[in-house]
Amino acid sequence: MNIRLLLLVLALSLTAVSRAQNPYFPLVLSMGERAELIDRLLDERIQTVLPGLMKRTGIDMWLIIAREYNEDPVIQTMLPATWQSARRTTMLVIFDPGNGQPLETMAMARYHVGRLFVKSWNQEDQPDQWQALASLIESKNPKRIGIDKSATFALADGLSASHYDRLMEVLPDKYQKRITSAENLAIGWLETRTEHEMIIYPHIVRMAHQIIAEGFSEKVIHPGVTTTDDVVWWYRDRIRELGFTTWFHPSVSIQRKDPESFDHLRAFSDRPEEQVILPGDLLHVDFGITYLRLATDTQQHAYVLRPGEQDAPSYLHEALATGNRVQDLLTAQFSAGRTGNQILKAALAQCQAEGLKGVIYTHPIGFHGHAAGPTIGMWDQQGGVPGTGDYPLFPHTAYSIELNAGIYLPEWGKEIRIMLEEDAFFDGNTVRYIDGRQTRLMTIPRALFPNK
Repeated sequence: MNIRLLLLVLALSLTAVSRAQNPYFPLVLSMGERAELIDRLLDERIQTVLPGLMKRTGIDMWLIIAREYNEDPVIQTMLPATWQSARRTTMLVIFDPGNGQPLETMAMARYHVGRLFVKSWNQEDQPDQWQALASLIESKNPKRIGIDKSATFALADGLSASHYDRLMEVLPDKYQKRITSAENLAIGWLETRTEHEMIIYPHIVRMAHQIIAEGFSEKVIHPGVTTTDDVVWWYRDRIRELGFTTWFHPSVSIQRKDPESFDHLRAFSDRPEEQVILPGDLLHVDFGITYLRLATDTQQHAYVLRPGEQDAPSYLHEALATGNRVQDLLTAQFSAGRTGNQILKAALAQCQAEGLKGVIYTHPIGFHGHAAGPTIGMWDQQGGVPGTGDYPLFPHTAYSIELNAGIYLPEWGKEIRIMLEEDAFFDGNTVRYIDGRQTRLMTIPRALFPNK
């Protein structure tokens, strides 16, 4: 058997083993299939999402300019799937001619950028790319020219200082005065989820949920032997094995019946130190993947059974239910037009009214993990977040419902935190979890003979 055939047989065997271990794991597309789907979703977004956003923000020309290895976060979502980055200086121009006419999508480049951004620079006629851009702008005569410059949102601040200076150098005074921040347009583009994306997103979140459940099982964890770092690196390897990427390093932490109290700074800033997992531990994971350019962000809990136990103690299930209640109080406040700070204030007031110790730090999810849109609290800013918290909630947007609930356990003689995070979609009227949410603790090992 030659080496190439041997490697092929080995690869197929590994795939079969992986499927046998979890035959219900969602279908993972090949790289070619992923590229085709990403490009189809992008074409659909440009044709269906952009026209309304251009009108909503009053911008009739949007310039998105980036240089290789210094990508604008927006341009990364508009490049075809086979492009890993911008090339040289990449200029995309989106123009709304008005009167119900379709948008004009152009690339100030020597080649088309994807299927919809049409090459609009003839280097033989005008060797200077920037002068060619200026000529195009003059020919279209836009009223408001949006650029990705923002003091509030990093994701809408992708135009470099040198490119801004060069743009202003080549533009006549008349058009310099028409330059404006495309902040709201950029955020709108990034945060809006299409109907087709929301058909696909549950599949992606299900993958994340299944990987978490696999890691929080006896397949990975041997109490008394396995450490939290062992589980973290198993997650990293599993993500790579499946052909996904992660947008942050996972964390696994322990709460147990001991004198140590919960500390926000340690939980959210410093990585928990490595610990051996023991029976009676309450485990927590923070985990996210990126697939088909969409990100997930999930936090869940599992309990390590003591000898003779078939399930987690009732007081821990009750603690999880309290965390679920804080989720409900938060999502009940979602209303189109409300700002993140208004939602935060109302939800915390409801927690206080019910005697719940909730801390809310919810963020948008989508093309990025900490994505574009309204910030709804930060763990250390429960009085509101200036700037990003003042942005309003729009329909057809997705969020990681991230928060924690403090619960005193007499059985442990201390307060614990139920730290939850689940991805959800706001359709303009209601919030729905994209692939459900955790409402019952996982157990390690899974009970083979549960009590009736």
